[in-house]
Amino acid sequence: MIKKLTLIILIVCSALFSCKSDDDNEGGTLNLEFNNSIGSEPVVLSDKISYTNGSNESYTITELKYIISNIVLIKKDGQEFVYPVEKSYFLINDEVSDSKKIVLKDIDPAEYSKIKFGFGVDQSKYPLNGVDNFVPTAEEGNMLWSWSAGYIFLKFEGTFTPQGGEVDNFLIHVGSHGTTLDNYKEITVELSEKVSISEKLSPTVSIQANIAKILDGTNTHSLAAKKSIQVDPENAPKIAENVTSMFSVAKVSN
Repeated sequence: MIKKLTLIILIVCSALFSCKSDDDNEGGTLNLEFNNSIGSEPVVLSDKISYTNGSNESYTITELKYIISNIVLIKKDGQEFVYPVEKSYFLINDEVSDSKKIVLKDIDPAEYSKIKFGFGVDQSKYPLNGVDNFVPTAEEGNMLWSWSAGYIFLKFEGTFTPQGGEVDNFLIHVGSHGTTLDNYKEITVELSEKVSISEKLSPTVSIQANIAKILDGTNTHSLAAKKSIQVDPENAPKIAENVTSMFSVAKVSN
């Protein structure tokens, strides 16, 4: 009886040890922090703090939200670790500090040199297919036009004052519209130093988003010329193109 009991205990202990080993080998964690700025200064959501764009217009920012998706980590040799797509949709809301911190778990231990991610929601999941777990987040953040039209990728709102003019409101909402207007973009950022991910290391990558690029990137946009952009086949693609140049890695903490 004692021998049988000892054998059972040994089997249970062995099973527990095996389970622990499996868990330990699941992978590492990577923390991403998104910091929104105008140049090198942090964005302040206020109708009292103003900035100046390339069209010499003074503007304030009262709302700033955008969708990040489809995160991929890239090694120096080009091999990719694709984060599970169903977990890879995030709403960055400048008003909510926690939304700007993304925790990626169970990542293959390795050294990575680049991060690739999407701006918005790609056509294969559009308008609302396959990402039902993200729909409540988007809905709560008012990042849906409607169930048929789909997601708003970027909300950028505030006031502006043109040269010699009076203060007015501006509104920039960018997204895709069915299959005819695809404003989803892929963005790749180079890491300032290699990120080492292991079971014991949980590095943090700080990504700076220079919001000034929304108006002054590849394309220059004057708010006086067009103060409201929504379902806009001419200006929305230009803003989406500008967004691709606004992200860079500010810091890596291994």
